Amino acid sequence: MKIIVPIKRVVDYNVKVRPLGDQSDVDLNNVKMAMNPFCEIAIEEAVRLKEAGTATEVIAVTVGKSDSQEQLRTALALGADRAILVETDSLLEPLAIAKALAKVIEAEAPKLVILGKQAIDGDNNQTGQMLAALLNYGQATFASKISIDGDSASVTREIDGGLQTVKVSLPAIITTDLRLNEPRYASLPNIMKAKKKELDVQPIDAMGIDTAPRIELLSVELPAARQEGIKVESVEELVSKLKNEAKVIS
Repeated sequence: MKIIVPIKRVVDYNVKVRPLGDQSDVDLNNVKMAMNPFCEIAIEEAVRLKEAGTATEVIAVTVGKSDSQEQLRTALALGADRAILVETDSLLEPLAIAKALAKVIEAEAPKLVILGKQAIDGDNNQTGQMLAALLNYGQATFASKISIDGDSASVTREIDGGLQTVKVSLPAIITTDLRLNEPRYASLPNIMKAKKKELDVQPIDAMGIDTAPRIELLSVELPAARQEGIKVESVEELVSKLKNEAKVIS
């Protein structure tokens, strides 16, 4: 069974991002970039399925600039067998990314596509669902456990108030939640091997898809600074402040 894992290059989660001076976008100058944490979980799950003998090949795919080769090589070091870069100089929206991924999936014909439920930069949580719609595949989102049984997958997903288990026929799209697994660290020998592997670079212009933006970014601003908390001397004072100042009780 072949598994495709779409990944994304994002600002490292340890970095505190700031807007540009004109607030037109996030300032990415001299900022450390990394693989989206949810994508790391997806790669780990695909590699574990391969190690268990369920999968035969894991292919990492990303849509972005040539800089994204760094994250593809990270995926290779973590256990992916091949890597595909759909190259574009434009900043694409989830729908355009889903269209590009659909073209790759149609060509590779995997049985399973595992991707992060969202990216930590945009928090859109849209690409997996759009991809399933474009391909007419079954989908299971927010997966915290995946079990493959023949031509179907049982997925335990987190919902409000508990867990839900769904069964989808393969091929299918599965998006990962944080509790699915704990990603491994890439070993130095694997990192060195990944640097020597060939990447399959495909220009997005050759795919013949519409990548025109549908959304206009108006501005990027820092959130308002939190006000310092206060200590109250009694329950009565607390109730008074909640009622009269915070106005959260009546």
